[in-house]
Amino acid sequence: SKRLNRIYKTMCKFATPLQYSVFVLNGTSKQCETCLQVISNLINPKEDDLRCYPIPRYGLKERLGSSSLPTGIVWTDIPNYLG
Repeated sequence: SKRLNRIYKTMCKFATPLQYSVFVLNGTSKQCETCLQVISNLINPKEDDLRCYPIPRYGLKERLGSSSLPTGIVWTDIPNYLG
C-alpha cells in the first residue's frame, strides 16, 4: 500500500532496514524519539504495530545460519544517518 511504502521510505531516513519491516537505528535517545514521533503520524494504529527495543552497544552479537553477505565481507557497524 502507499501508506506502508511511505512508512518504509521515511524509516530509511532514520535507520538501516534489516527486513522490509525491521530497522536498526544507531543513534541517541533523542534521535529515536524524533523517529517515533514522525512515524507515529504515518501509521494506522488499528492496522500497524510499531515497536522499539534498545540494543546494548556491547551486548552479545551472534548469528545463526548462513550469512547474507558475500564471503569475506564483515559488517562491523551500522551507519548513523542522523549524526
